[in-house]
Order: sequence, then structure tokens, then C-alpha cells
Amino acid sequence: MLAKRIIPCLDVHGGRVVKGVNFLNLQDAGDPVEVATRYEGEGADELVFLDITASHEEREIMLDVVRRTSETVFMPLTVGGGIRTLDDIRTLLKAGCDKVSINSAAVTNPEFIREAALRFGSQCIVVNIDPKRIAVKDERDFPDVADHLRVQPHPSPDAGGEPVYWDVHINGGRIPTGLDAVRWAREVERLGAGEIVLTSMDADGTKDGYDLEITRAVADAVTIPVVASGGAGGPEHLFEALTEGGASAALAASIFHYGTYTIDETKHFLAERGVPVRFNVTV
Repeated sequence: MLAKRIIPCLDVHGGRVVKGVNFLNLQDAGDPVEVATRYEGEGADELVFLDITASHEEREIMLDVVRRTSETVFMPLTVGGGIRTLDDIRTLLKAGCDKVSINSAAVTNPEFIREAALRFGSQCIVVNIDPKRIAVKDERDFPDVADHLRVQPHPSPDAGGEPVYWDVHINGGRIPTGLDAVRWAREVERLGAGEIVLTSMDADGTKDGYDLEITRAVADAVTIPVVASGGAGGPEHLFEALTEGGASAALAASIFHYGTYTIDETKHFLAERGVPVRFNVTV
């Protein structure tokens, strides 16, 4: 069985690592290079770096921070935020990242996923999907999209059996798209994405646990790795995402940023419960 990956996420705004709740109320969590260095020492498998306001502010990602981070750490680095063109991807790869993560540009121009995968290889193209649960309403209220991608009702035990919609959002969670999370996941795989980072907007920053229902549904719908994101409050939540949720990796921020748990502690927790993980090898 492949080892499950533990991935800290650095949401960066104004050159600083930040963390919020439900994509709002951002609080400072340190210098990105210093935080990245600490995570590598703790045994993180990969690092995700997201410039969370680049798309909304329609500006380029902060390359200087990317370069300094990539020069400091040697684990795989995924970078996202404000990526719109093949030149953006080329520039980031030259700056030292291993994978790029696209979200808003993938929704507004799905062929961008195919073009990027063909040019740089599926292994370095990650698509972020940010779904939000929407109570049942008239489907005509959603943005108009192709029928095979249109948001659809999902029976939800969490809503007392009432169906809900899993509506994909873009631009840092500001804009609903009318895309169904599961259908969109299948589409991005078909277009050539090599991995999906699935961030539940409802769970993000709450520390109440990942949205296992959405995570499992997406993981079952695709064959590429799915990284669970949003809601980790302790090692038990990562365990649930990697087992019940079916995720290939678990991404977390708050519990690591503020020292509630270390990555090493989390990995030992998982290993003791039968989850295969990698540990740093010291000589």
C-alpha cells in the first residue's frame, strides 16, 4: 500500500503565512520560509504554498517568496494562486516548485488543464476544488454551466437526509460557479490533472474535522490522488480523512502553524493505527 502523505499548507497574503476560518478573518502565522523550514525538519512529505488573494486581486504570484522557500526546503513544493497561463506555470517551475495548483483559471478555461498537462506533464498539474454546501433551492438560481457538470442534489446524512448541493467556488471562495464538486472532479481528471486538492469551504479553519462525505464521494469518483483539505483539528481528523474519507493525503494548516501538534506526532498517531506513513531517516 502506498504511504499516505501529510502536507502542511502555507496560505500566504502580503508575504506572510495566514490562516482564517471559512476563508475569512485571516490571522498572521509567521514568515513562510521559516515555517517551511520547520515543517521540513518535522518530516512533512510535501508543502503546499497558496497565494490566496492573487486571483481575486488579478496579480501575479509572489515569486520572490516562492524562490526563497524552494531554496530552503527540499521536499516537493506545490504552488498556487493567480496562475492563468502556460508562461505562469513555466515561471513557477523555474522558480523551484515541483507542482502547480490551479483553480479559478481551470474553471473559467477548462482547456487550460489539458494544455498544461500536455506541455508540462500531468504529474505537476494539480487542480484545487473548493466546494460549499448549499441548501436545496431552485437550480435556476445557480450559474449556467454544461449539463454534465451542473450542480446536482446529493442526499446528505449531515443534513438530516435532505439533499444538498456541493457547489464549487472560485476566487478564494468568493464566486459560486454552478459546478458540481464530484462532476467537476471527474472532468479535471479527464482533462489531464494529476491530483486534486479538495478544500471544504464549510469545514475550513473550523478544526471540527474534514468533510468526509464530500471527500469520499470525490475520492471514489476519480483514480488520481485526492488531497483532503479543510477542518483538521487534531491527528484523529487526519486519520478519518485518510481512512473513512479515502484520501491519498491530508493537508492541514492551523494545527501545525500554531504548534498544537507536530507533523512527527501526527505521523506516529497514524502509524499506531495502521496507516502507512513515511518517517524521516536519520543517519
